[in-house]
Amino acid sequence: MDSVDAAGLGIGDEYPPRIMGVLNVSEESPYDPSVYDDPSEAAQYVDEELIGEGADIVDIGLESANKRFDVLSAEEELDRLHLACETIESVSGDAIFSIETRYAAVADEALSRGFDMVNDICGFADPEMPTVCEDHDAAVAKMASPPDIERPGAVEETDWRARKSPAWAAGADYVDRVYEALKQNGLTDKTIIDPAFGSWSEAQTLDDDRETFRRLREFRALERPMLVSINRKNFLGEIAGRETDKRLPVSLAATSMAVERGAHVIRTHDVAETRDAALIGKAFTERASATADGLTISQLDVNSTREFRTQLRERGIDPAIADDWQGQLLELEGLGPDANDRLAVIAAEQGAVVRRVADGTCLLAGSTANVSGVAGALSSETDCLGDLGEKLSGVLR
Repeated sequence: MDSVDAAGLGIGDEYPPRIMGVLNVSEESPYDPSVYDDPSEAAQYVDEELIGEGADIVDIGLESANKRFDVLSAEEELDRLHLACETIESVSGDAIFSIETRYAAVADEALSRGFDMVNDICGFADPEMPTVCEDHDAAVAKMASPPDIERPGAVEETDWRARKSPAWAAGADYVDRVYEALKQNGLTDKTIIDPAFGSWSEAQTLDDDRETFRRLREFRALERPMLVSINRKNFLGEIAGRETDKRLPVSLAATSMAVERGAHVIRTHDVAETRDAALIGKAFTERASATADGLTISQLDVNSTREFRTQLRERGIDPAIADDWQGQLLELEGLGPDANDRLAVIAAEQGAVVRRVADGTCLLAGSTANVSGVAGALSSETDCLGDLGEKLSGVLR
């Protein structure tokens, strides 16, 4: 995992989780507590409610990213930039300042006038953005997005058949497309990836966000620090049945989980509470590493066969070998003695092992390839074992 130095702030596995507080200087923004049009009032908010509560980074937005509003041009964003610059000049606290923009010209001007990093919600749709950030030696958060500067985050609306290939598009699910969107147009040495949580397009669903969150560890294979923006998001609120103003508890629970799964920066409006939740997640994260005599050993995240495959694929290794090495240990309940005995025979033929641990309960152990072989062999059985084969295949997906 490559760490990023954002104007002296370290971001990566070896550093504490970083909290990104939010300030908006856009009258369109739907979240009123963070919206200001007066530099002195905005600076006071930053000092007291963001930096004072533990924010390491302050992300300043010039326009609302809500898709219901018209997209501002680069010229219109530049007209608003003076308010953001006057604000950071008046801030007394110590923090890294990030400009949220999709335009390289705006990023260039902001970085020249005191900003430290860029938050690009269009994922380098402006082809000059990587060059501008590199010229300023600036960190940049890159959100997964199609190559369209007017459609941030609309991953599902991208023509992946043309952009990647028809074969790839036919087999790719939503998270696969988010992952590929992050790779499009490359990564700078100081890129922080953002998997794009939230309703960025009509095609994106709450299930898409939930699946992205479940598979968050897979994005670590890109070897870049990760930013997540999950504060009070709909996909969390639906689980608990809470409206936006009641979603802080679910956001904090998800924050701890996100850090444990690999997030390094948490973007939030609830700074103090989110900081505490992130520290809990970091305290209980297990990633072993050792360094001696110039040799570094790092344990990569491979908690599932899918994560194993992703790590191999990014390193140019045939991902199929993961099936031979990733172990599976499954508990099966409800099998009668005859079915258990038959399962044991089939498992042995496929190189797996079955052990009965109690009446009606057994353990099935083996590599993913072994257990997949068992599932395939069971599919030809005519009794309950045939159904078991289908269920096993579903668990292994």
